[in-house]
Amino acid sequence: MSELLDCRGKRCPLPIIELSKKIKESELGQQVLLLSDDPATAADLSAWARITGNEFTIVSADNFLITKSR
Repeated sequence: MSELLDCRGKRCPLPIIELSKKIKESELGQQVLLLSDDPATAADLSAWARITGNEFTIVSADNFLITKSR
């Protein structure tokens, strides 16, 4: 089961900062469902995933599923 992280209404870089904190507290393989209506989130997540080695999937325009891979 994934944890929910609601960052709707927050602008860059807050969704990524909050996600980073949540992922650090998570165990390997755990998933976080990020809700974010910031238009920069998909691009920010792509860069963040490349840097951190974690994975993400775009579920819909405002929903992103992140899996802790490292």
